[in-house]
Amino acid sequence: METLEGIKTRQSIRGFKPTPIPKDMINKILEAVSNTPSYTNTQPWEVAVVCGKKKDELSKVIFELARAKAPTHPDLPMPKGWPAAHDARAHEHGARRLDTLGIERGDEEGRERLRLMNFEFYGAPCAVFLFIDGSLGEWSTFDMGLFAQNFILAAHSLGVESVLQASVTNYAPEIKKFLGIPESKKLVIGISLGYPDEKAKLNNYRSIKQKPEEFTKWYE
Repeated sequence: METLEGIKTRQSIRGFKPTPIPKDMINKILEAVSNTPSYTNTQPWEVAVVCGKKKDELSKVIFELARAKAPTHPDLPMPKGWPAAHDARAHEHGARRLDTLGIERGDEEGRERLRLMNFEFYGAPCAVFLFIDGSLGEWSTFDMGLFAQNFILAAHSLGVESVLQASVTNYAPEIKKFLGIPESKKLVIGISLGYPDEKAKLNNYRSIKQKPEEFTKWYE
């Protein structure tokens, strides 16, 4: 797949088939992503790939925490607010996703079902978690963004789709304990990975992106 086509056609998938991803396919993605640039070539990324029975067991752990509304402890603090324009885009995004599923704004039960789908990894056969050492700062977090983007684009080029999930990082301590990851590591993001289920309603949803002229100023 040509690079520009891949960037334009990639989308966040929120409904997956249970079909396992071959291990050599995931290794092919990781081999490509290993070429990601990083600040002074520090390469801060540490990757946990969780599939099969282990993924199902982890899903049960965090699903029950989420359903019980257990206290959350993300390693990267969640935003406390947004500037007005950003907030408007976020609210529109949320409302349009509800509309796609036919969930009314006041339907608390429906909204809760949608929230909990995060912790089932939307049915994906594989979950990927990206970690960095806890001593690292903002530049390394920036590098992790590059790594995550390269990961989902490399997967997309091979017909494997994904969705980035900040929500699962709310239970970073429990995920690290389950996987035997030292508490000194920071969980940056989770990624659900698999083959898209064309029948899933949420896969018909497309977020609205700004046009280049809306976010670009030229200085000539």
